[in-house]
Amino acid sequence: MELNQLPATVLTRTISRPNTTIYYPQLAGLANQQAEKDINRAIHQTVQGLIHEQQRVQVPGNTQMQGSYEIKTNERGIFSVVLNNYAYTPQMAHGMTFLGSITADIQTGKLYTLRELFKPGSDYVKVISENIKRQIKERSIPTLNGFTSIKPDQDYYLADKALVIYFQLYEITPYYVGFPMFPISVYELEPLINEKGPLAILSAD
Repeated sequence: MELNQLPATVLTRTISRPNTTIYYPQLAGLANQQAEKDINRAIHQTVQGLIHEQQRVQVPGNTQMQGSYEIKTNERGIFSVVLNNYAYTPQMAHGMTFLGSITADIQTGKLYTLRELFKPGSDYVKVISENIKRQIKERSIPTLNGFTSIKPDQDYYLADKALVIYFQLYEITPYYVGFPMFPISVYELEPLINEKGPLAILSAD
């Protein structure tokens, strides 16, 4: 794996219809065209999934919807992006936002679940959960029913040599807290990480 892999070229696409404007990224010019198709399809499916999630929670009415994205990593052949969807229907107490994220290898097109970042059989759920418990205490983050554990497929993204675990609104905290985000240094997780996966690539010298 070449560590000097050039960043992927990212184009912005738009879904535009009455009361709805959603911007999302599409990769272009990848050496592996199948990888490009696979990653772009996954991004588009995630965008559509966020739209459907909003339709599930919004009351009938004149719903306003906006979507955006933020690229968190685009180096060493690893691409990690967070997709944001905000919607509000008048008469509701407040708007609702959902996040989605994708982490992929731009050379192969492989999309990584949280589990796949780590060695098979490793106790990554426990290690990450204990780290989050510590951060909740240190940062005095209010929780709804206390925090016990992440899900094996918990939402995450990669940024600045860190794994960032995040939770949806209301998942573990009151709405006013926003999205609880928990960065964990790659180096803290080193004994557990998949040696051919994105964490190993990003932490290599």
